[in-house]
Amino acid sequence: MFRNPKSLVGLAILGVFVLVAIFQDLIAPYGPLEKDYTALRQAPSWRHLLGTTHMGEDVFSQIIYGTRGVLVVGFLAGIIATATAILIGVLSGYVRGWRSESLSALTNVFLVIPGLPLIIIVASQFENPPLLLISAVLAVTGWAWGARVLRAQTMSLRNRDFIQAARANGEPLRRIIFVEMLPNLLAIIASSFVGTVTAAVLSLTTLAFIGVIPITNLNWGTILFWAQQNGAFPDYWWWYIPAGLCIALLGMALSLINFGIDEYVNPRLRSAGERARALKKRGLNVNSAATAVTTSTTSVRESQA
Repeated sequence: MFRNPKSLVGLAILGVFVLVAIFQDLIAPYGPLEKDYTALRQAPSWRHLLGTTHMGEDVFSQIIYGTRGVLVVGFLAGIIATATAILIGVLSGYVRGWRSESLSALTNVFLVIPGLPLIIIVASQFENPPLLLISAVLAVTGWAWGARVLRAQTMSLRNRDFIQAARANGEPLRRIIFVEMLPNLLAIIASSFVGTVTAAVLSLTTLAFIGVIPITNLNWGTILFWAQQNGAFPDYWWWYIPAGLCIALLGMALSLINFGIDEYVNPRLRSAGERARALKKRGLNVNSAATAVTTSTTSVRESQA
């Protein structure tokens, strides 16, 4: 996976965002709410790299300070949702009878729970909801899909010879799950985690943009919210395009990482990728490989004649 160019590009972009989130106080030239009344709605300049808002706030500094909230909520929601999906999905796939059916029914219930009304209800109870609470609500509505996939894979693994041998040797349930099964599910778990983080980031920015999450939680979605509320579309492009590009870049980075994981999980994709990289190292065009082989065979026959 780490030899895959898609994964490397995705990890590099994600690493830049992580560094920005960690060192935001050193990178941002101004405070996120610091006002410059002499530069209202000013276009990008050397003084304000991404321009200013209607209150003279530096857009570049707001982008920098909004990165941490997006990443924290995305990864916290991914961790909580993935841990819940592992617990419910693997258990429901390994056990049998009424216990398996009960856990499967619980998963189906959470699959149809609407996330937006639940988040609106929870957010309305707090003047400034903490990031952990927002992450937990997003995780509650996002773990069921991963649990369904893990349940299906666990049901295919529980009849394998090494699982049957571990059960025959009297291994406890926790050892069979954590030692025998989970190593074979790590790639799927990683893919599910990345997908959940992507969904959580998009959900957070969308909810902030429509005003569900309080505007005191600064992130890229709240920047778009204020831009919309103050008539920035379409004239003041520097106010909303950078935030949209950051959302798109982070989503692209997570998708590229997910592509690399999918190639690692799928043997066909992995062999195709390795074959393509081998042809590129030899200086051959991947798309014209068959033509090259045909041409070389024809030339050999002509020389023999």
